Amino acid sequence: MKFLKMKKLIALIVAIIAVSACQEDNTINNRNPFVPVYNFSYSINLDLPLYSDLNSTGNAQFIFASGVGTNGVIVFNKGLNDFVAYEASCPNQYLSECSRLEIDGNNVICPCDDVSYNLFLGVPPTASGLKYGLIPYRAQLNGRILTISN
Repeated sequence: MKFLKMKKLIALIVAIIAVSACQEDNTINNRNPFVPVYNFSYSINLDLPLYSDLNSTGNAQFIFASGVGTNGVIVFNKGLNDFVAYEASCPNQYLSECSRLEIDGNNVICPCDDVSYNLFLGVPPTASGLKYGLIPYRAQLNGRILTISN
């Protein structure tokens, strides 16, 4: 009797693993088709005057450096040494002259369609019906050095 229960349990576990292995990888299917992906790693020293705005909660700053993001990167201080970094390209627009985001306080605005994205959350307004939020990058703080990468 115990052997039969154990056999059923093993069969159930194998079935669950098989079903989950056959499911589609949504990460690939939900990839943003508007903005190309470039690998990079870039470090900034928060003690430098150039980045002094990032020392205050709620401040954002563009990082424009060769090879950093597609249209640059926007770094935002969420508070308590918590930083986020996003691609500076409008996430729901093909690359064009108007597809670089503009910082507006705790938000960024896409000049192509005037859609505003909150930097705390990175998502489009729920009523907009847009599919893609801001494209996040890793932002890792080590002492006073903030490294942004993808």
